Amino acid sequence: MTTIQEILKNFSEIRDIQQKGDTIFASISREDLARISTALVNEHGLVLSLLYGTDDRKENGAFGVHVIFSQDKNGQWFKLSAALPENDPTYQSLTATIMAAHWYERYVQDMFGVVAVGHPDPRRLVHHENIPLGTHPLRKDFAWNAKLEKANVLYPMHHIKGEGIFEIPVGPIHAGIIEPGHFRFNVAGERILTLEGKLFFTHKGVEKLLEGKTPKAALPFIEGISGDMAASHALAYVQAVETIAACKVPERAQMLRALVCELERLTMHIHDLANIGGMGTGYSFIAANGFRIKERMMRLSDVIFGNRFWKDMIVLGGVAKDIDDVRLEKILSIAKAAHSEMLKIVTQALASDGFLDRLQTTGVLPLEVAKAFGALGIAARGSGLDRDVRRDHAYGAYQKFPFSVVIKKKGDVHSRYLVRIEEMQETINLIEKLIGNMAKGEISTNIDIKDGFAVGAVESWRGEILLALEIKNGAIERCFPRDPSFCNWALFGIMGPGNIVPDFPLINKSLNLSYSGTDL
Repeated sequence: MTTIQEILKNFSEIRDIQQKGDTIFASISREDLARISTALVNEHGLVLSLLYGTDDRKENGAFGVHVIFSQDKNGQWFKLSAALPENDPTYQSLTATIMAAHWYERYVQDMFGVVAVGHPDPRRLVHHENIPLGTHPLRKDFAWNAKLEKANVLYPMHHIKGEGIFEIPVGPIHAGIIEPGHFRFNVAGERILTLEGKLFFTHKGVEKLLEGKTPKAALPFIEGISGDMAASHALAYVQAVETIAACKVPERAQMLRALVCELERLTMHIHDLANIGGMGTGYSFIAANGFRIKERMMRLSDVIFGNRFWKDMIVLGGVAKDIDDVRLEKILSIAKAAHSEMLKIVTQALASDGFLDRLQTTGVLPLEVAKAFGALGIAARGSGLDRDVRRDHAYGAYQKFPFSVVIKKKGDVHSRYLVRIEEMQETINLIEKLIGNMAKGEISTNIDIKDGFAVGAVESWRGEILLALEIKNGAIERCFPRDPSFCNWALFGIMGPGNIVPDFPLINKSLNLSYSGTDL
């Protein structure tokens, strides 16, 4: 397998090449960024995993655009950066040739005022009609507590005209307790012709609030990005800080971290199997029993950690508390029983022709589309895309305890359902190995905060979390924690059309994307 270093020898335009650990850094002119990035993806098989902006005007009078690529086979990251002059913060859009860049570039446009020239959909992404033009919250001179005037900027949504074609607006306020999101259907009868989502109704300002905070003070904000992935987000963040600090975390702490994240995975897979099967299809037997089993897992979290969402355990340098052998055995017993009982329920459900009829061929995401859009996690693996950060960029205890990545190829709701079922078994296997081979010794170590940049990557139950972190003068200069939902929301535009309107809740639940995780 050709390494990134060898690939870069083909491009004289790429300069200032350096390497630290598993990450390679380089810079390029803004004029060459799109062309070279396209070659790296299309000709050399790198994956565009992240694109984000920085305000570097104080240092060099420019804004920065940074693209992070992954080479899974060698477990390497490559960060390619371009500087854009303050008086002309533009560059040629990558989206025209790399579809995975589409939301990233719109996000950078809103938050920094950096324009990707030639973007096929240059509409605002985060900012709604009430946000004045020229508002760019992640510029350094924008105050975190700024009060904005109320504007009325038009946001054109897509429409189809024709006889017998109707629009159905759904949300942003929903009948359930989910967070706000608006979906616009163009339909002929019940058949969906187009489906478009509009999100970012409850932007939290996490990135802005992190600026200037110490790494320790920032951790609660990271845990709150998406409540059902608190442990996974925390792990991605602390690993980035520890990479910069060259901190070696004790083996027992690494194993306890992995245990917590796998318990989080099991809990949420049980939830999703219940939610898809019961709330999405009306097969209430699955929902009633699945949510009961999930509650058992959440009470386990409450007993062990004092909260129901696997929080407050993963900290800088290790874990906050030890788990003795008695509690480890209790965790194993409850987890195995929950898995066994849930497996019986879904096995019974999958024996129903009526249930299968709702799941099979519904909400298909073709493999080529999953690749193009940069789909992550269950959505990707259910379409045959073989990626999992725990294996491809192995971290912590996952370096010692291998597992099988579950792949299904039909790309429908049924495939995503089966991925969850089989991943539960892999998770139980991992939990057994971690508890059965738990290392002795310390659970944390002192960490000497240093300046620098690092990537934090974790495969949460929902998919890959990727966090770009820069520390300067002992405080956070820039932190962009990308939830997997950010990459998967746009998939509805592909998965919805061709289905009927009653299929949409089922397709939606088969992805179970986080509004909060997307709306930083």
